[in-house]
Amino acid sequence: MAAHHVSPVRDEATLGADEDLERRELDGVPHDIVGLSALFSVLFAAVVLGMWLSGPTGRIAAVAICMVGVPMMVSNLRARSERERNQHHSLR
Repeated sequence: MAAHHVSPVRDEATLGADEDLERRELDGVPHDIVGLSALFSVLFAAVVLGMWLSGPTGRIAAVAICMVGVPMMVSNLRARSERERNQHHSLR
């Protein structure tokens, strides 16, 4: 018979007073980051489309904004996700 293994994630003794395993984000990614990513992606696409349709100068600006804006948005959201991730009881 195999020995009973207690995962440190499910060890109730290691939880803080205000932590609840049933309410944690199971994937380790803060859910507001997922929502913000979707919101910013849609807004960014709308702005770029408007610039693209405005003419040749707008197209150049749209490409420039894509080259700068997308990496900046991804790095800012990644940094915020790392700050808000549960480091003590991560599931990965």
